[in-house]
Amino acid sequence: MKKVFLALAVAMLSFSASAQDIFGKWITGDGDGVVEIYESNGKVNGKVIWLEQGPDTRDKHNPDAALKNRKLLGIDLLSGLTKKDKKYEGGKVYDPKSGKTYKCSIWLDGKVLKVRGYLGVFHATQTWKRKE
Repeated sequence: MKKVFLALAVAMLSFSASAQDIFGKWITGDGDGVVEIYESNGKVNGKVIWLEQGPDTRDKHNPDAALKNRKLLGIDLLSGLTKKDKKYEGGKVYDPKSGKTYKCSIWLDGKVLKVRGYLGVFHATQTWKRKE
C-alpha cells in the first residue's frame, strides 16, 4: 500500500511540475499564431508551428531582402534564452509584423506566459496562453 501511495504522490508532483513549465505550445498574444517552446543545446527557443493566415505566410517585413520570401512557419521567433531565477533571459524575439528583433525575457505568470521585448530602456509585454 505504501508503494502505491508513493507512486501516486510522485506522479502527481511530476504532473504539477510539468504543467508549470514554459515548454509546450502557446497561442501568441493576438491569437494569430502558435509557438512551440523547446530546449536545444541548453538554450530555450520558440518555433512557429501554426499561423492563422496559413502555412505559406511569408516574412515580407524582414529587413534582409534575402529573407523576405521565406515562410514564417517553422522559424524561431524566440531564441537563445537561458533560465535565471524564475525567468528565461538573454535571448531574442523576432517580430514578423515589423521585421525587427528585440532582446527578450519570458516567464510564467500563473497559467499564462509573459513575453517581453526590450528596445533600450523601453519594453512591451505580450501575454500568451497555453494551447490545450
